[in-house]
Amino acid sequence: MIINSSGKSSVLESIVGKDFLPRGSGIVTRRPLVLQLHKIDGDREYAEFMHLPRKRFTDFALVRKEIQDETDRETGRTKHISPVPIHLSIYSPNVVNLTLIDLPGLTKVAVEGQPDGIVADIENMVRSYIEKPNCIILAISPANQDLATSDAIKISREVDPKGERTFGVLTKIDLMDKGTDAVDILEGKAFRLQYPWIGVVNRSQADINKNVDMIAARRREREYFANTPEYKHLAHRMGSEYLGKVMSKHLEQVIKSRIPGIQSLINKSIAEIEGELSRLGKPIAADAGGKLYSIMEICRIFDQIYKEHLDGVRPGGEKVYNVFNTQLPAALKRLQFDKQLSMENVRKLITEADGYQPHLIAPEQGYRRLIESSLVSIRGPAEASVDAVHAILKELVHKAMSETPELKQYPTLRVEVGNAAFESLERMREESRKATLKLVDMECSYLTVDFFRKLPQDVEKGGNPTLSIFDRYNDSYLRRIGTTVLSYVNMVLASLRNSIPKSIVYCQVREAKRSLLDHFFTELGKKEAKQLGKMLDEDPAIMERRSALAKRLELYRNAQAEIDAVAWAK
Repeated sequence: MIINSSGKSSVLESIVGKDFLPRGSGIVTRRPLVLQLHKIDGDREYAEFMHLPRKRFTDFALVRKEIQDETDRETGRTKHISPVPIHLSIYSPNVVNLTLIDLPGLTKVAVEGQPDGIVADIENMVRSYIEKPNCIILAISPANQDLATSDAIKISREVDPKGERTFGVLTKIDLMDKGTDAVDILEGKAFRLQYPWIGVVNRSQADINKNVDMIAARRREREYFANTPEYKHLAHRMGSEYLGKVMSKHLEQVIKSRIPGIQSLINKSIAEIEGELSRLGKPIAADAGGKLYSIMEICRIFDQIYKEHLDGVRPGGEKVYNVFNTQLPAALKRLQFDKQLSMENVRKLITEADGYQPHLIAPEQGYRRLIESSLVSIRGPAEASVDAVHAILKELVHKAMSETPELKQYPTLRVEVGNAAFESLERMREESRKATLKLVDMECSYLTVDFFRKLPQDVEKGGNPTLSIFDRYNDSYLRRIGTTVLSYVNMVLASLRNSIPKSIVYCQVREAKRSLLDHFFTELGKKEAKQLGKMLDEDPAIMERRSALAKRLELYRNAQAEIDAVAWAK
């Protein structure tokens, strides 16, 4: 709410009921004065300045002096102006709840000691306030001057052409020339505004010099309008007391009409602050137990995200299946047994296995050596599958860490968790490698007897067991051995193609889901508060930002509660 132009200080003091504003010639108000009036119970009256917290003024002459001193602190003892406002609150049982802003009065020319641009500076300052759509303009003009030339009315009509937020106040009604009056203006017949003009009678200079108090001045004002024939019929809506009540009532109506918009704005602001607070993460606890809980909770969130990747809730886990379904079969298929099962190698191993005593029926030891030398080559694809799954599990750790906002908040904890996860995966890889290679070794150590029992024998095929032993090493015989070994190896490959994935999943994937951070948690429980605090090394700027946001959020929620209460009261 803005007070602007001639006689404004007197009007302002009349509304407040206290003599507290600086007076003098020229531009006395050189900084905006934001005046908040608070109606309180009891008979106490006091004032407080925002720049002097916790200091109460009960002597309003000292309030006037502080306004002058605070103005000089900003502008110096010059006639310059400053846009930096002075905030003053007055608590009294004799006021209405209202906020007023007293601005430097509009002027047409600069006086001695003032800069040439002060006229434009004052007008720009006034405009910066009254252009705001929520601002109520109190345009004060003297009744003994032509309203057609009133600067207050002129600038008000420019920013509020419909007059929806402009109230006109006529001062110096009692000083009009004899035979003239302001009835036509006050009745709305001349210079009509959307809201009726309100006339006031301020203290005269003689009253001020005699220190006539504001209570007596208000009484004289009421008597003037009640006893003056021209204004008697308007007395019920004249005077500074009525002006204050009208302003307060209108402000209340304006606020109520703005409640839906204000509620929407507050709700939006709360949502934005809560969103930013969520992104910043929770504040660090002070005690060791709280720090430990925070770390465990963050790790739990990370672990859950990691499991979601493996379980298909988030992408990445399907790469493990691709290792088993594509990479492992392709690697097994690429194994070349030509060297192990070449005619020369078969003859060599069979002959060596027989030793000094040639085999009688079937070269069992030769078969074993040929099979073992072939199956050993499967170790390579088996180990490669273990390593491929290990690489995928490590990649998913990186993904899960990047998707855990709380880990971004604490860089040291992020490193610690990452290292702990990688160490666990390394241990799991080693266990998986041992278990998987054991599968291959088991196939080498014990052959499936039924496979060979089902093979057709020479006698059954009409062969002659009395043939020379050297005939048993002919190409046809050796080729048949090579074919039999290859069939057996292929049978083992088919079996390992199913069992290797089971071993890897059991030793790596399953364990990663079950106990990725178990070792980390064990070590965590041994750490002291100082060590835990180092892991939660949050950026101080983030801490300050969170604290500031928390305070703003509290203010917005309090405002939300108050606005909601007003809305329900409607």
